[in-house]
Amino acid sequence: MKRRNPFFYFGGKLLLFLASLFILSLTVFYISRLAPGDPLVSYYGDRAERMSPQERAWAEERLGLDAPVRVQYARWLAGALKGDFGISYKYKMDVREVIGSRTGNTLILGGIGFLLIFGLALLLGILCVWFEGRWIDRIICRVGTVTSCIPEFWLSLVLLLVFAVFLRVLPSSGAYSAGRGGDLADRARHLILPMTVVVMSHLWYYAYMIRNKLWAEVRADYVLLARAKGVGKRRIIFRHCLPNILPSYLSLMGISVPHILGGTYVVEAVFSYPGLGTLSYESARYQDYNLLMLLCILSGAVVMLGNLAAQMINERIDPRIKADEAVRITERWEAGEDG
Repeated sequence: MKRRNPFFYFGGKLLLFLASLFILSLTVFYISRLAPGDPLVSYYGDRAERMSPQERAWAEERLGLDAPVRVQYARWLAGALKGDFGISYKYKMDVREVIGSRTGNTLILGGIGFLLIFGLALLLGILCVWFEGRWIDRIICRVGTVTSCIPEFWLSLVLLLVFAVFLRVLPSSGAYSAGRGGDLADRARHLILPMTVVVMSHLWYYAYMIRNKLWAEVRADYVLLARAKGVGKRRIIFRHCLPNILPSYLSLMGISVPHILGGTYVVEAVFSYPGLGTLSYESARYQDYNLLMLLCILSGAVVMLGNLAAQMINERIDPRIKADEAVRITERWEAGEDG
C-alpha cells in the first residue's frame, strides 16, 4: 500500500478544521443577533432604557451595531484574523482578558474530571468483567444505571441542599473563599461538589461502553483457545484483551469531549463556579456578542481537536483503519475511471 504524503494528510486536516471554525462562527454570529434582548443594556445598564432615539443611535454606532449583520460579521472576522476579538460589553475589557481569567478554573474542573471519569470507567469495566455475573457486577450495574439517569442540575441542587445548607460542611459556590486564592486546601473543598456531579453524571455511561467492549473481547475465539491451553484469567485480560480495546478506548475519550465539556458548563452555572461555563451563560443572557463569539469558537475548537486527535491516534494504533480507508479510496477511483 502506498504511503500517504504527510503534507497533504495534515494539510487536509487543517483545512477541515479551519472550514468548520468558519461555519461555526458564521452560524453563532447570525443566531446571536436573532435572539431577543438588547445588547445596549449589557454595556450601559439601566441607562439604555432611558435613552432617546438619538442617544440610542449614537450608542449603536459606537459599538458597531448600526450596520447590517453581514457587515458586522465582515468587520468582526477581519479583526479576529488579526487577533482582535473586540471588547466585552458587560466587563468593558478585551474579551481575551476576560476569558483568560476564567480558563484556569475550567481546566482544573474539566481536566481533572475528564481523567477521573476515564480512569474510573476503565476500572469499573475491568471489575464487571472480572466478576462477571457475581454480586459485585450486579451492584455496579444497578448503581451506575441509577446515577446516569439523574439530571446534572437536579443532582447539583440535591448535593447543595445536603452538604452546603443542612450539614454546612462544604461551600456552595465559587472556586475559593475571599482572599484565599492561593490556598490549595480551600480550592479543593470548593471543587468537591462540582467535581462529584461531573464524575457521577458521566462515569457509568462510559464505564458501560468499556464494559461491553471488554466483555465482547473476552468472548472472542482466541480467548477461548487461550483458556483451553491453561492461560490465566489475569494474563488474558491485561495482556491481550485490554490492548485490543485500546483504540476504541482512546477514540471514546476523543469523542467524549463535547459531552463532558457540556456537562462541566452546566455544573459551573449551577454552582456559580467562575469558569467558562458560567461566562458562557452570562454572555448569552446579556447579549455580550463578542464574548459569546470567542467562547463558542474556543469550545468548538476543543471539540474538533478532540475528534481529530482520536481519529489520528486510532490510525496510528490500528493499521486496519488505514487499510479500510485505502480500499474505499481505490474503489472510488476505479469507479470514476470506469465511468
